[in-house]
Amino acid sequence: MEPHIQSQLLDLNRSFYEHFARQFADSRNTSQASITHALSYVGEGGRILDVGCGDGRAARALDRLGRRMDYLGIDASPSLIALARERASALTHVTAAFAILDITQPDWPDRIEHNAFNHVLALALLHHIPGDDLRVRLVQQIAALLRPSGTLIVSTWQFLASERLRRKIVPWATIGLDESQVEAGDYLLDWRRGGYGLRYCHLISEADLKTLCQAAGLAVREVFFADNGLNLYAVAGR
Repeated sequence: MEPHIQSQLLDLNRSFYEHFARQFADSRNTSQASITHALSYVGEGGRILDVGCGDGRAARALDRLGRRMDYLGIDASPSLIALARERASALTHVTAAFAILDITQPDWPDRIEHNAFNHVLALALLHHIPGDDLRVRLVQQIAALLRPSGTLIVSTWQFLASERLRRKIVPWATIGLDESQVEAGDYLLDWRRGGYGLRYCHLISEADLKTLCQAAGLAVREVFFADNGLNLYAVAGR
Protein backbone atom coordinates (compact mmCIF):
# COMPACT_ATOMS: atom_id res chain seq x y z
CA MET A 1 0.00 0.00 0.00
CA GLU A 2 1.29 3.43 -0.95
CA PRO A 3 2.16 5.61 2.06
CA HIS A 4 -0.26 8.37 1.08
CA ILE A 5 -3.13 5.87 0.84
CA GLN A 6 -2.19 4.47 4.24
CA SER A 7 -2.18 7.99 5.68
CA GLN A 8 -5.57 8.74 4.13
CA LEU A 9 -7.14 5.66 5.72
CA LEU A 10 -5.57 6.40 9.11
CA ASP A 11 -6.88 9.97 8.95
CA LEU A 12 -10.33 8.66 8.06
CA ASN A 13 -10.45 6.48 11.16
CA ARG A 14 -8.97 9.16 13.43
CA SER A 15 -11.68 11.55 12.27
CA PHE A 16 -14.39 8.93 12.76
CA TYR A 17 -13.46 8.03 16.34
CA GLU A 18 -12.98 11.64 17.32
CA HIS A 19 -16.34 12.70 15.91
CA PHE A 20 -18.36 9.67 17.07
CA ALA A 21 -16.47 8.92 20.30
CA ARG A 22 -19.47 8.92 22.62
CA GLN A 23 -21.86 7.21 20.19
CA PHE A 24 -19.30 4.47 19.54
CA ALA A 25 -18.44 4.01 23.23
CA ASP A 26 -22.11 3.80 24.18
CA SER A 27 -22.61 1.01 21.63
CA ARG A 28 -20.19 -1.24 23.53
CA ASN A 29 -20.49 -2.84 26.98
CA THR A 30 -18.22 -4.45 29.54
CA SER A 31 -20.33 -7.53 30.18
CA GLN A 32 -19.85 -9.38 26.88
CA ALA A 33 -19.11 -13.03 27.55
CA SER A 34 -16.19 -12.83 25.11
CA ILE A 35 -14.54 -9.99 27.05
CA THR A 36 -15.01 -11.87 30.32
CA HIS A 37 -13.47 -15.02 28.85
CA ALA A 38 -10.54 -13.14 27.29
CA LEU A 39 -9.80 -11.35 30.56
CA SER A 40 -9.81 -14.65 32.45
CA TYR A 41 -6.19 -14.88 31.26
CA VAL A 42 -5.36 -11.77 33.27
CA GLY A 43 -4.32 -12.70 36.79
CA GLU A 44 -4.29 -10.67 39.96
CA GLY A 45 -1.65 -7.97 40.31
CA GLY A 46 0.92 -6.81 37.84
CA ARG A 47 0.75 -4.24 35.08
CA ILE A 48 -1.46 -4.25 31.99
CA LEU A 49 -1.33 -2.13 28.83
CA ASP A 50 -4.49 -1.60 26.77
CA VAL A 51 -3.50 -0.52 23.24
CA GLY A 52 -6.36 1.29 21.52
CA CYS A 53 -8.28 1.41 24.78
CA GLY A 54 -11.20 3.51 23.54
CA ASP A 55 -13.31 4.60 26.50
CA GLY A 56 -11.49 2.19 28.82
CA ARG A 57 -14.12 -0.52 28.90
CA ALA A 58 -11.47 -3.20 29.52
CA ALA A 59 -10.44 -1.38 32.70
CA ARG A 60 -14.05 -1.39 33.86
CA ALA A 61 -14.44 -5.06 32.94
CA LEU A 62 -11.31 -5.94 34.92
CA ASP A 63 -12.62 -3.95 37.86
CA ARG A 64 -15.93 -5.77 37.69
CA LEU A 65 -13.98 -9.05 37.81
CA GLY A 66 -12.20 -7.84 40.96
CA ARG A 67 -8.70 -7.73 39.47
CA ARG A 68 -6.30 -5.56 41.48
CA MET A 69 -3.69 -4.24 39.06
CA ASP A 70 -2.11 -1.21 37.44
CA TYR A 71 -3.70 -0.41 34.09
CA LEU A 72 -2.51 1.93 31.35
CA GLY A 73 -4.84 2.67 28.46
CA ILE A 74 -3.59 4.45 25.34
CA ASP A 75 -5.57 5.74 22.37
CA ALA A 76 -5.09 8.33 19.63
CA SER A 77 -8.50 9.92 20.20
CA PRO A 78 -8.57 12.74 22.78
CA SER A 79 -12.35 12.42 23.00
CA LEU A 80 -12.21 8.70 23.79
CA ILE A 81 -9.47 9.24 26.36
CA ALA A 82 -11.58 11.96 28.00
CA LEU A 83 -14.48 9.49 28.20
CA ALA A 84 -12.15 6.80 29.58
CA ARG A 85 -10.97 9.08 32.39
CA GLU A 86 -14.52 10.10 33.18
CA ARG A 87 -15.79 6.54 33.28
CA ALA A 88 -12.85 5.24 35.31
CA SER A 89 -13.70 7.48 38.24
CA ALA A 90 -15.75 4.75 39.91
CA LEU A 91 -13.11 1.99 39.70
CA THR A 92 -12.42 0.32 43.03
CA HIS A 93 -9.90 -2.44 42.22
CA VAL A 94 -8.03 -1.30 39.13
CA THR A 95 -5.62 1.64 39.34
CA ALA A 96 -6.07 3.20 35.90
CA ALA A 97 -4.16 5.82 33.94
CA PHE A 98 -4.78 6.95 30.37
CA ALA A 99 -2.67 8.67 27.72
CA ILE A 100 -3.26 10.06 24.25
CA LEU A 101 -0.83 8.18 22.03
CA ASP A 102 -0.85 7.37 18.32
CA ILE A 103 0.42 3.81 17.93
CA THR A 104 0.83 4.23 14.17
CA GLN A 105 3.84 6.47 14.85
CA PRO A 106 7.10 4.45 14.87
CA ASP A 107 8.36 5.82 18.20
CA TRP A 108 5.21 5.34 20.28
CA PRO A 109 6.74 2.70 22.63
CA ASP A 110 9.44 5.19 23.64
CA ARG A 111 6.75 7.41 25.15
CA ILE A 112 5.60 4.77 27.63
CA GLU A 113 7.31 5.13 30.99
CA HIS A 114 7.07 1.47 31.98
CA ASN A 115 7.96 -0.99 29.23
CA ALA A 116 7.55 -4.39 30.87
CA PHE A 117 3.92 -5.45 31.10
CA ASN A 118 2.44 -8.68 32.39
CA HIS A 119 -0.34 -8.39 29.84
CA VAL A 120 -1.09 -6.33 26.75
CA LEU A 121 -4.56 -5.99 25.29
CA ALA A 122 -5.15 -5.12 21.62
CA LEU A 123 -8.91 -5.47 21.38
CA ALA A 124 -10.74 -4.39 18.21
CA LEU A 125 -7.61 -2.59 17.03
CA LEU A 126 -5.66 -4.41 14.32
CA HIS A 127 -8.47 -4.39 11.77
CA HIS A 128 -8.28 -0.58 11.74
CA ILE A 129 -4.55 -0.59 10.86
CA PRO A 130 -4.06 -0.28 7.08
CA GLY A 131 -1.25 -2.20 5.43
CA ASP A 132 0.20 -5.56 6.36
CA ASP A 133 3.60 -3.97 7.00
CA LEU A 134 2.16 -1.60 9.60
CA ARG A 135 0.19 -4.38 11.31
CA VAL A 136 3.33 -6.55 11.55
CA ARG A 137 5.39 -3.68 12.97
CA LEU A 138 2.71 -2.85 15.52
CA VAL A 139 2.42 -6.41 16.84
CA GLN A 140 6.22 -6.66 17.03
CA GLN A 141 6.35 -3.44 19.04
CA ILE A 142 3.61 -4.68 21.36
CA ALA A 143 5.42 -7.99 21.88
CA ALA A 144 8.58 -6.11 22.84
CA LEU A 145 6.66 -4.47 25.71
CA LEU A 146 5.75 -7.82 27.26
CA ARG A 147 7.65 -9.40 30.11
CA PRO A 148 9.14 -12.82 29.20
CA SER A 149 6.14 -14.55 30.75
CA GLY A 150 3.68 -11.92 29.52
CA THR A 151 0.50 -12.49 27.53
CA LEU A 152 -0.96 -10.70 24.52
CA ILE A 153 -4.74 -10.79 24.17
CA VAL A 154 -5.97 -9.61 20.80
CA SER A 155 -9.33 -9.51 19.05
CA THR A 156 -10.35 -8.65 15.50
CA TRP A 157 -13.74 -7.87 13.99
CA GLN A 158 -15.24 -10.49 11.67
CA PHE A 159 -17.71 -8.13 10.03
CA LEU A 160 -18.29 -10.30 6.96
CA ALA A 161 -19.92 -12.89 9.22
CA SER A 162 -22.97 -10.64 9.56
CA GLU A 163 -25.41 -9.86 6.76
CA ARG A 164 -26.31 -6.61 8.55
CA LEU A 165 -22.65 -5.53 8.62
CA ARG A 166 -22.07 -6.59 5.02
CA ARG A 167 -24.77 -4.11 4.04
CA LYS A 168 -22.61 -1.36 5.56
CA ILE A 169 -19.84 -1.87 3.00
CA VAL A 170 -19.59 1.09 0.61
CA PRO A 171 -17.51 1.53 -2.58
CA TRP A 172 -13.97 2.90 -2.33
CA ALA A 173 -14.99 5.61 -4.78
CA THR A 174 -16.92 7.16 -1.86
CA ILE A 175 -13.59 8.52 -0.62
CA GLY A 176 -11.98 8.90 -4.02
CA LEU A 177 -10.08 5.61 -4.06
CA ASP A 178 -10.03 2.59 -6.34
CA GLU A 179 -9.95 -1.04 -5.21
CA SER A 180 -6.53 -1.39 -6.86
CA GLN A 181 -5.09 1.13 -4.37
CA VAL A 182 -5.92 -0.93 -1.27
CA GLU A 183 -5.04 -4.46 -0.17
CA ALA A 184 -7.11 -7.62 -0.43
CA GLY A 185 -9.35 -7.80 2.62
CA ASP A 186 -9.68 -4.01 2.93
CA TYR A 187 -13.19 -2.56 3.24
CA LEU A 188 -14.96 0.74 3.82
CA LEU A 189 -17.95 0.55 6.18
CA ASP A 190 -20.49 3.21 7.03
CA TRP A 191 -21.87 4.26 10.42
CA ARG A 192 -25.33 5.72 11.03
CA ARG A 193 -25.66 6.24 14.78
CA GLY A 194 -25.78 9.92 15.68
CA GLY A 195 -24.83 10.91 12.14
CA TYR A 196 -23.16 9.45 9.09
CA GLY A 197 -19.54 8.31 9.17
CA LEU A 198 -17.08 5.99 7.43
CA ARG A 199 -14.45 3.61 8.78
CA TYR A 200 -11.63 1.65 7.21
CA CYS A 201 -11.53 -2.03 8.23
CA HIS A 202 -9.37 -4.98 7.23
CA LEU A 203 -10.66 -8.54 7.56
CA ILE A 204 -8.10 -10.50 9.59
CA SER A 205 -8.58 -14.26 9.43
CA GLU A 206 -7.48 -16.81 12.01
CA ALA A 207 -4.48 -17.68 9.82
CA ASP A 208 -3.61 -13.98 9.46
CA LEU A 209 -3.79 -13.48 13.21
CA LYS A 210 -1.51 -16.44 13.89
CA THR A 211 0.96 -15.20 11.27
CA LEU A 212 1.06 -11.74 12.89
CA CYS A 213 1.76 -13.25 16.30
CA GLN A 214 4.43 -15.58 14.95
CA ALA A 215 6.15 -12.67 13.16
CA ALA A 216 6.44 -11.04 16.59
CA GLY A 217 7.96 -14.14 18.18
CA LEU A 218 4.75 -15.10 19.97
CA ALA A 219 3.12 -18.51 20.14
CA VAL A 220 -0.67 -18.60 19.99
CA ARG A 221 -2.06 -20.50 22.97
CA GLU A 222 -5.76 -20.23 22.21
CA VAL A 223 -7.96 -18.94 19.42
CA PHE A 224 -11.72 -18.62 19.72
CA PHE A 225 -14.65 -16.98 17.96
CA ALA A 226 -17.23 -15.16 20.05
CA ASP A 227 -20.30 -12.93 19.85
CA ASN A 228 -21.99 -15.08 17.21
CA GLY A 229 -18.80 -15.25 15.20
CA LEU A 230 -18.37 -11.48 15.00
CA ASN A 231 -15.13 -11.38 16.99
CA LEU A 232 -11.99 -13.51 16.72
CA TYR A 233 -9.74 -13.69 19.78
CA ALA A 234 -6.22 -14.96 20.22
CA VAL A 235 -4.16 -15.36 23.36
CA ALA A 236 -0.41 -15.49 22.74
CA GLY A 237 2.87 -15.47 24.64
CA ARG A 238 6.55 -16.16 24.11
